[in-house]
Amino acid sequence: MNQLPQLSTNRLLLRSLQVTDIASLVKYANNKAIADNVLNIPHPYTEKDAVFWLNFVLQGFQHKERFVFAIVQKEGSEFIGAIGLHPAGKHDNAEMGYWLGEPFWGGGLMTEAAGVVLKFGFEELNLHKIYATHFTDNIASGKVMVNNGMIKEGELKDQYKVGDVYKSVIQYRLLKNEWAEMANASHA
Repeated sequence: MNQLPQLSTNRLLLRSLQVTDIASLVKYANNKAIADNVLNIPHPYTEKDAVFWLNFVLQGFQHKERFVFAIVQKEGSEFIGAIGLHPAGKHDNAEMGYWLGEPFWGGGLMTEAAGVVLKFGFEELNLHKIYATHFTDNIASGKVMVNNGMIKEGELKDQYKVGDVYKSVIQYRLLKNEWAEMANASHA
């Protein structure tokens, strides 16, 4: 795979990140509510942070270490968030991570994006397992996982230190055979 493919849902286009996304990236990522729920997004979030992250993502794809998609609505082409898979090499698993600009919360857009990325991970990357975590107080992120059939594996107590506070996360997973069973059931 020399180029990140474009994925689509009813309302979204998932594509590779572009330099032209930087202004929107800063606009939506520079939000304390985003930074409080995403480990690698600082607050304030500057253009320098956006340029660094864009290069990090592009280099990661070149080495097949990260497959990160810009999320854009089909009605318009503005960057509104990101979603990606971070494979763990020989283990055939990957962590899924995502965030969405606050004006777009609550409408099911991330559930759509996650569904098509799970399909990409299992069908195109031939992963065996995809997992994701969310802070225990970020219930909406957990709903995205549950709405896509992911199964709760457990709580990782005080997993991350955020500022001066230790935060716990809940981890969900989906195995390829579990995903295939759901896909077959929805087509039946």
